[in-house]
Amino acid sequence: MMTALKGLMLALLLAAGPTHAGAATWEVDPSHTNVGFTVSHLFTSVQGRFDDVEATIVFDPDHPNETVVRGTVQAVSINTNQAKRDKHLRSADFFDVERFPTLSFESTEMKAWSGNKGKLAGNLTIHGVTRPIVFDVVYLGQGSDPWGNVRAGFRATLTVDRKDFGLNWNELLETGGFLVGDEIEIRIDAEGLLAE
Repeated sequence: MMTALKGLMLALLLAAGPTHAGAATWEVDPSHTNVGFTVSHLFTSVQGRFDDVEATIVFDPDHPNETVVRGTVQAVSINTNQAKRDKHLRSADFFDVERFPTLSFESTEMKAWSGNKGKLAGNLTIHGVTRPIVFDVVYLGQGSDPWGNVRAGFRATLTVDRKDFGLNWNELLETGGFLVGDEIEIRIDAEGLLAE
């Protein structure tokens, strides 16, 4: 079933837009991929990540403007290395994972490509709210691992306002200001396996 689903996703990706003959399809390897975030908390910051990630990247370094990216993370997989906080983040105060089980991204355009960097525009859906965003992306190269698998590396960064996605919960501090910051820094380090 999972293989059939991946095959269908791959077919949809390839049909989604023009791709050059040299474009390769990379299935993101979750064990070598990090979808992380940073948010301010009081006088410092908290880092976290999502552990359950699926994504496909169609990319040709000679024709980067034809890039197609689609990815999904399971909201319940949020992990800040603190069980009580993670339970709160899964609740209706934040991600409300019962109602909104996934976060997703679909690219619409690669632009301003220079060298190995560009800006990947697309639609990001969090908490049931979809917004247009632009990732700063870096292509890190490709090559074979010791077991003969061909892999490629990509990095994407972005800062969003969580309130744009309906993540509004906060606590007022006695000294003024709020417990949790509004800006969320997102960093994705993705390693893809060449699809057969």
